[in-house]
Amino acid sequence: MNENVFSYFSRDLSWIEFNARVLDEARQESVPLLERLRFLTIVSSNFDEFFMVRVASLKEQCSSNPDLRDGAGLCAREQLAKISARVHELVKVQYECLLGDILPGLAKEGVLFVTPSMYTQEHIGFLDAFFMSDVFPLLTPLRTGAGGVFPSIGNLRLHAAFLLRNNIAIPSGPLASFLEKTGVLANLEGDGEKSGADPLAIVQIPASIPRVVWLPSDDGKRRFTLLDDVVRTFAQRLFPGFIVEDSFLFKVARDADRAVDEDRDGDFIAAMQEVIVSRQSSVPVRLLCSGESETILSFLREGMRLGEDDVYRVPGPIDLSTLVDLVNIEGADHLRNESWSNYWPVEVPQDVSLWDELKRTDILLHVPYHSYEPVLRFINEACDDPSVLAIKMTLYRTSGDSPIIRALERAARSGKHVTVFVELKARFDEERNISWAHRLEEVGVIVVYGIARLKVHAKILLVVRRETDGIRRYVHLSTGNYNDRTARFYVDMSLLTSNLEIANDATLFFNMISGYSVIMSTKRLVMAPIDLKPRLLSLIGREIDRSVPEHPGRIVAKVNSLADPEIIDALYRASRAGVKILLNVRGVCMLVPGVPGMSENITVVSVIDRYLEHTRIFWFENSGADELYLSSADWMPRNLDRRVELLFPVLQESVRKTVREILMLYFSDNEKAHYLQSDGKWTRRVRAKGEKRFRVQEILHDAEKKKRELFEHEPQREFTVRRR
Repeated sequence: MNENVFSYFSRDLSWIEFNARVLDEARQESVPLLERLRFLTIVSSNFDEFFMVRVASLKEQCSSNPDLRDGAGLCAREQLAKISARVHELVKVQYECLLGDILPGLAKEGVLFVTPSMYTQEHIGFLDAFFMSDVFPLLTPLRTGAGGVFPSIGNLRLHAAFLLRNNIAIPSGPLASFLEKTGVLANLEGDGEKSGADPLAIVQIPASIPRVVWLPSDDGKRRFTLLDDVVRTFAQRLFPGFIVEDSFLFKVARDADRAVDEDRDGDFIAAMQEVIVSRQSSVPVRLLCSGESETILSFLREGMRLGEDDVYRVPGPIDLSTLVDLVNIEGADHLRNESWSNYWPVEVPQDVSLWDELKRTDILLHVPYHSYEPVLRFINEACDDPSVLAIKMTLYRTSGDSPIIRALERAARSGKHVTVFVELKARFDEERNISWAHRLEEVGVIVVYGIARLKVHAKILLVVRRETDGIRRYVHLSTGNYNDRTARFYVDMSLLTSNLEIANDATLFFNMISGYSVIMSTKRLVMAPIDLKPRLLSLIGREIDRSVPEHPGRIVAKVNSLADPEIIDALYRASRAGVKILLNVRGVCMLVPGVPGMSENITVVSVIDRYLEHTRIFWFENSGADELYLSSADWMPRNLDRRVELLFPVLQESVRKTVREILMLYFSDNEKAHYLQSDGKWTRRVRAKGEKRFRVQEILHDAEKKKRELFEHEPQREFTVRRR
């Protein structure tokens, strides 16, 4: 029996606490107002996905396996109860922050939120015209009908529900008889006459219109209202013959934890499209709503079979995730973070061929402190260089108008051998990836749609080039996706190299995942689900074996999530053996630190700041012969057991030194760092009196800025001699 069977925090409760830390940033007065609002929108979006995936899974488990307990000893029902209690608590804090702090703060800055009760005659006139011209034609009221017929309500779509009262004079005589026979009379009478209830209608708020509606103003202040308030204000126009008695705003999150049929190899895209469509009508898991009508709420709950704990009533605007448009308003730079530039790394000459540079040295890229342009340049040069024969890469997520896709299309049209592994099972990006796949196939790219029962999450690009001395291969490996947009605010590292052993391994990797090669051993790259977890356990075990009191071992790691019980148990053993362990964990952490006799040598820190920490770095001291790795994989069962991931070494000493220094900086942050306690609480690091302020993301940005400034002002050391 596992000696640490209950020595873990709940995965899902830990994830909620990550969002509590994000919410804490929204509450910090030192953070600019619009950035605080951005953090609120992030929390809302995160909760949507959490309920669609994790809560949906737990609800299903309540039926299929109610006695199954997680590492914290909780069954699904107990987890759901704790989740509901904590999320209700955080949602309350979220709205206290919005209504009591952020919106009043914006009002002081001349950006005013106007509710219907505050509309002036001028506002009414403007909004009336706007409603009739832009909104009214898009609205489709759905009457619930007699007998409790429940309308179709799409996943995460904002809706308004209206309680109506019949205001039509019912005809009598022969006309009444005719209308009764046709059923029209029943509709005119509404549900009220026959069932004792007033009729109810539901309207979807158009997603094609910006939710933030700016109002006319001549006093220099900017006033806005919300589209849903406009619809509610002028709803009477939708229901001639009825009086609107009450209204209610709501949004439903539905089960998105629906697996594709892995056996449908012949029409896998069709199977995936069916999954996408099914999300719009799958089982509801949460109702987020605003309004006073108990009648409407009762109808919605009964219609969607939701319990009281599944309902989240809020005292203000719902679906805060859509308020990101407000975050990006023009002319309010003083309410946002100071702009941080990203820089072309000074270590990479801009006037030298990347091929020549990579023959000489490896290149480390650290976005968003570095520009993503070197990656795009590498891809573009590969696609446009006539000496390049083949390009192979994985695509998990990419941007909406990806320059990478356009480059690959050019390469295929020019006759290059281009192979792309598109992961269709990238949840919530499936439609985009299907679209890219079709585009690439149309121009001759060989597209592989992932691997049955596994997700290809590795980030790797291989370029095969003919040169004067023969064929040479170049490799790009990354901790983050090939996405030029998220590279602006996701912290990731990547490595460009022409190392022969890594290039050989990359070739084997692509052969393996294409399905035409048996699994072969690799020298430098480590692949999940084959040998990545065993390698990590071996590295931890070696640290245990070589740790002595005079020279204790050391493990330093940076991950997004730590939830694999085998890895956690190995770290506990290492701690008991005296190994010093520093963990930087952005999100989920099931490991319990600081417990005597189990984890007293383990420290866990989390940094939440303007950029999303996404890098995975693993450093094992190994008695002075240290080993350093980067990876696409978190320390979670899904990454280590159910995904294709890569762990790759940092071999060049100059690059290793840089990565080690960056890694250790995170444990000095005294501005944005939270420390995990043995009781599961995260405490914000408080700077001691007289202690120098240290914010790791700011330090890293300023360091790159200073390097660039020094480089640009260096005196010219070489001269161009003109002969004529």
